[in-house]
Amino acid sequence: MGLWARYNKLLEAQPLLTKAFTSLIGFTAGDVLAQNFINEDGESYDVMRTIRLGSFGFLLHGTTGHYFYGFLDSKMPGTKPVTVASKVAIDQFFWNPIFGCMFFGYLNFTEGKSFEDYTKKLQSDLKTAVMGSWAVWIPAHTVNFAFIPPSQRLLYINTIQIGYNVFLSFLGNKKADDGEEKKE
Repeated sequence: MGLWARYNKLLEAQPLLTKAFTSLIGFTAGDVLAQNFINEDGESYDVMRTIRLGSFGFLLHGTTGHYFYGFLDSKMPGTKPVTVASKVAIDQFFWNPIFGCMFFGYLNFTEGKSFEDYTKKLQSDLKTAVMGSWAVWIPAHTVNFAFIPPSQRLLYINTIQIGYNVFLSFLGNKKADDGEEKKE
């Protein structure tokens, strides 16, 4: 049995777990790429950063994506242009800011930072994350909702997410604008 067939068999038998592992791989790969190939500061590789991002993919991205996209598909089935446009709008104007809050909150929590640090991070970077998302995810989700079968949505998203996670990795780990140093 080929890899694709095995993946689909796992997706059918254990959809939530399979999507969670798919997201773990996507977020881990994105951070590995960010740290190894686009490291402008010359800092040494941060294994804990990769673990934080990978665990975010596994615990939050894969699971919430499974339920959110399943809900969206159940309430708005089909691929008519108005349906696709509506799904993209809901994803980008409602889910995207919620996802950003979860992402920054998870990193804040796993780094042991305060709620004040979290609110500063949201004020500093949430708008950038949301608007940066639009450039990638509006066209990507237009393809997603028009052509990708619902069961494959998270795999498609995670494939694109690898590149997008380079951006998220940098944004999530950049120092606060108020001059505070990032806690390790």
